[in-house]
Amino acid sequence: MKSKLPLYAFLGCAGLLGLAWLGPEAMFRKSPERPLADRPQVEISRENQPLPEQEETPPLTEAPGPTPPGMIWIPGGTFTMGTPPLDNPDNPDRIKQDEIPAHPVTVDGFWIDETEVTNAQFARFVAETGYVTFAEKKPKREDFIGVVPDISLIPEENLVPSALIFNPDFDRENFSTGFQGWELQAWKLQPDANWKHPTGPDSSIAGKDDHPVVNVVYEDCVAYCHWAGKRLPTEAEWEFACRAGHEGRKYPWGNELTPDGKYLCNYWQGTFPTDRQNLDGFLDTSPVKSFPPNDFGLYDMSGNVWEWVNDYYRPDYYRRSPPRNPQGPESWLDPHEPEIEKRVTRGGSFLCNTNNCTGYRCAARMRSDVTSAVYHTGFRCVISPRLPRLGTSE
Repeated sequence: MKSKLPLYAFLGCAGLLGLAWLGPEAMFRKSPERPLADRPQVEISRENQPLPEQEETPPLTEAPGPTPPGMIWIPGGTFTMGTPPLDNPDNPDRIKQDEIPAHPVTVDGFWIDETEVTNAQFARFVAETGYVTFAEKKPKREDFIGVVPDISLIPEENLVPSALIFNPDFDRENFSTGFQGWELQAWKLQPDANWKHPTGPDSSIAGKDDHPVVNVVYEDCVAYCHWAGKRLPTEAEWEFACRAGHEGRKYPWGNELTPDGKYLCNYWQGTFPTDRQNLDGFLDTSPVKSFPPNDFGLYDMSGNVWEWVNDYYRPDYYRRSPPRNPQGPESWLDPHEPEIEKRVTRGGSFLCNTNNCTGYRCAARMRSDVTSAVYHTGFRCVISPRLPRLGTSE
């Protein structure tokens, strides 16, 4: 479960589960308190912000200009966002309360990347700007004030740049799901894992230019979007684009995960994490466009990697969100970790499965620590029609 994985370098790989004496809060780095004006997304030009939440005019449906390369115009409209109340107490789809209730939402038209941002695209951004991602930076003891009881106990040698990766060599013999946080047994904090080395220093993205970039945190995505003259989608825009005009579908293509035995997205086949059948042909990320697009022409809206959106996470937001161009709550709230800044990620990943998560459903939401660099999470960008210059880095 993504929400349980933002561990940090001071835990160390060998002692990942051996520091229970620090308490569960030690698995998270406290998000710094920043004025709203200092938060990265606000730096994006006003011309490229989502259109206002409340307007009486019909939604924008016609593209006001040429479509930028690699993007798709999504005509505005009204759709049903979220999930109706559960009608099956067994809950086979693992629906969560934060995606309830289903409610009507109207969004104005926008352009969206047809694929997740790839390694090649992110490499160009880094080459032109010299940007260093969060996972490449060495953490400081001060980052854990308020999370670890005594930051002086953090060994200097454990303060290393790191990212979270799936551990294929976890102890299957002693594996158990009978306790809270069981997912951590199948993960490890990998020193020097980052977007260039997704599973550690011995790994590489060579030959994977067309795979989605991973191990990027929220601020990394915002920085890329700003450079590209784009922004992250709102959660409503993302779900509207995912559904592609089809009301009530579980998945972009229908209600069956594998219609006629066909695998239509990259997800985990078998029982996570002990049985990996690999029936879709991919152990981790797949090249973008490996599976058919949805009816808007968008690829990998289900599976492959989770995608950051701009909205803060609150479990109750759907009960009070505005009906027109909702842009998310003004602040975050995760009752389990209230001190950790959370945003929403969407779409599921190659690690999702019915016994662990069903994030590949159109309505599924995940709360994610904004400083969580994980090798199953990436992003895509959008452009609002009011942007004066498209696809520039100025």
